[in-house]
Amino acid sequence: MKKPMTYEAYLDEVTTLIVEKYNLDDAAAIKLVVDAQDAGYFVAHDDKPEMRTLDRAHADARALYQASAFAKPKRGK
Repeated sequence: MKKPMTYEAYLDEVTTLIVEKYNLDDAAAIKLVVDAQDAGYFVAHDDKPEMRTLDRAHADARALYQASAFAKPKRGK
């Protein structure tokens, strides 16, 4: 099993994934991650190193983006 990322490296990875996957600029991606951190989203990640995996970073990047104002609204049926 791979060693978990440090907390700081994990936040950097989530930020990078938001930039790469959702075509946001660095400042917007950083703001999403910082705002989520301020809201306590990453508290468990800090406490539990096993949560700081690449797979989890992809999931967190998607969740943060989808919850943001940058995500396109979904159309109703």
